[in-house]
Amino acid sequence: MHYELFISGRYLFSKKSHNAINIISMIAVTGVAVATMAMVIVLSVFNGFQGLVADLFTGFDPELRITPARGAVISLDDPKINSLRCLPDVATLTPIVEGQALVMTEEQQQAVILKGVADNFMEQSHLQDILYGEAEAPVLHVDILEYCIPGIQLCNQLGLPLNFTQPLQVYAPKRGERVNMANPQASFNRSELYSTGLAFSVHQPKYDNEYILCSIGFAQKLFGQQGMATALEVKLSSGGKRSNIEALLGPGFRVQDRYEQQEDVFRIMKIEKLISYVFLCFILFVACLNIVGSLSMLIIEKQHDMQTLYALGATRRQVRHIFILEGMQIILGGALIGMLLAAILCLLQQHYGFIRMGESDGSFIIDAYPVIVQVTDILATILTVLTLGYASVVWATRKV
Repeated sequence: MHYELFISGRYLFSKKSHNAINIISMIAVTGVAVATMAMVIVLSVFNGFQGLVADLFTGFDPELRITPARGAVISLDDPKINSLRCLPDVATLTPIVEGQALVMTEEQQQAVILKGVADNFMEQSHLQDILYGEAEAPVLHVDILEYCIPGIQLCNQLGLPLNFTQPLQVYAPKRGERVNMANPQASFNRSELYSTGLAFSVHQPKYDNEYILCSIGFAQKLFGQQGMATALEVKLSSGGKRSNIEALLGPGFRVQDRYEQQEDVFRIMKIEKLISYVFLCFILFVACLNIVGSLSMLIIEKQHDMQTLYALGATRRQVRHIFILEGMQIILGGALIGMLLAAILCLLQQHYGFIRMGESDGSFIIDAYPVIVQVTDILATILTVLTLGYASVVWATRKV
């Protein structure tokens, strides 16, 4: 084994009789390095966008969301809910009531999703980070007055300034009643929401175009769900575990983290990342073809050396192993160079953002491409490079 590795190293670095072999070997190393670098960087950019989207949803989505496994509402008097409030794993428990409603201004009307939240909503969310307006702290109800925080794009659709003076007229169908065609308004609960001077922006149309935040008491009264909640939002305490909450609630409740709450969005991103990985594998496969050409030419050139090795007692398997080791040295050299270059470029992008999203600042949510390097992607890249490289090397040396 030692002499096989020694001879393969000499073949790799020694000068060949045909300079084209050296050139092809360098092209093979460069091709593997570039393909490896591209794979790490592209996968890291996808991780960066996934992390960016997760951060955007963090301002609105809770750490954990609890919904009933069956039915649409949760009774706030349920003994399990009372036990959940006392659980050490739970730092903040916020009941919410969510439902569809119709809002009307003097000139516009729009179907919206009304989300009623408890007073401790700010403690478990990062809403403060996505608010726009001059008010300091949002207050959703004072005495008999009810206030709201709409999505910023919803304000644009309704033609409302952040600090609108006329209250929004809010309508929701009464529970269990059919629409009275003779007097349709009698079949709807009606109320008013005033401006807090604030609007939120998640940079996601799902929220910015449709949602309005209000107090939970307002939503319960409007939807006829007093003493009920459609979901519970949880912020875990330091060291708190989701499994303990699931064990307490049992199969009657469904517990979702932020990724599960936006399962469709992250599934699409994973599919896009997988497709990109497959295309990069094809690029790496083409790069490995250079190794096949380099080894084939080297085998032809070293026919005399091979006969000498046979005469000295080397077996066909040992001679073939020499060329396999040389091919793997090309693969490993290219992979290491590619990994090193990818790490340097990713670190520079993280700190300096030299590859920008647009020509001018503010054109996008972020100015530069986000990059997050994950160990799993590096391991997957190494495994892919070694697998494709070894397959090409074995195929190239099959006729030794």
